[in-house]
Amino acid sequence: MGRRILKDALRSIVNAEKRGKATVELKPISTVISSFLTIMKDRGYIRNFELFDPHRVGKITVELQGRVNDCRALTYRQDIKAKDIQKYTTFKLPTQQWGYVVISTPDGILDHEEAIRRNVGGQVLGYFH
Repeated sequence: MGRRILKDALRSIVNAEKRGKATVELKPISTVISSFLTIMKDRGYIRNFELFDPHRVGKITVELQGRVNDCRALTYRQDIKAKDIQKYTTFKLPTQQWGYVVISTPDGILDHEEAIRRNVGGQVLGYFH
């Protein structure tokens, strides 16, 4: 169930970007979605997001910036070792200059650059560019 929620949320973001919307509302929410959006915000792909009523079903309002071309969640969580992260990113992302792979590690949810810096592996949640 949780994997489908992330996939639906990321598809909603991509569809809103393609239609030229300024904001998008995501329901239902999870902590994985909020962590994924935090990485997108830190890397400059979205402006901001707000959590409303996180203890119940809740919703997230995301302010878009127009930079997201594609954003995908993997329905199967693929294990990846720290030494194989660079090879995986060259396989999944269109170029080395832009785009990020999001990985769930023992240190938390990180993008691929931070995971390489900390030398930790984990499970691939998805990617965006």
